[in-house]
Amino acid sequence: MESVSPPVDYQLAFELAPIGMVLSRRRSIVDCNQQLCEMFGAAREQLRGQSLRVLYPSADEYERMGQRIAPILNAHGHYADDRVMRRMDGRHKDETFWCHVTGRALNREDPHEAGIWTFEDLSLRRPVKAGLTAREREVAAHLMTGGLTSKEIGRALGISHRTVEIYRARLMRKYQASTTADLVYKLMAG
Repeated sequence: MESVSPPVDYQLAFELAPIGMVLSRRRSIVDCNQQLCEMFGAAREQLRGQSLRVLYPSADEYERMGQRIAPILNAHGHYADDRVMRRMDGRHKDETFWCHVTGRALNREDPHEAGIWTFEDLSLRRPVKAGLTAREREVAAHLMTGGLTSKEIGRALGISHRTVEIYRARLMRKYQASTTADLVYKLMAG
């Protein structure tokens, strides 16, 4: 006799997922799970209907990220990176933390129309220690992906390779790193 599996409760799976999840439309939060609320220190009612901007350390980073990921979502339908995000409320209000963000566009032709995003808090493995500017955070995130030259980082960020080198030098001073490899190690360690 064949056993019949009970139907999968996708709403329950979304709610109990071990990582933060967001359903978005036009870069606004349609719904999110409890893990995301806990990660960002916000109630679901605070997040629903809000722009994803509320999760970013600055409006500039939110805007630049939206411009940067659209062509990648168009080409591949998915996107992933490590970036610094900002907690909204609670005892860690306005604290920045490293977060692994993965997303999938439901329509590659219009990637911001609707999407599914996951957020994994990396703060236990990689705390943000030095006070970094928005651009320093972006350069640091690209350095940690490994193997990118200043020219490649510059192209990805829409800035010159010399500007990338200036930000890399600032990061090296802030983290007291003697080489780029030492900087990446210190960024990963926090």
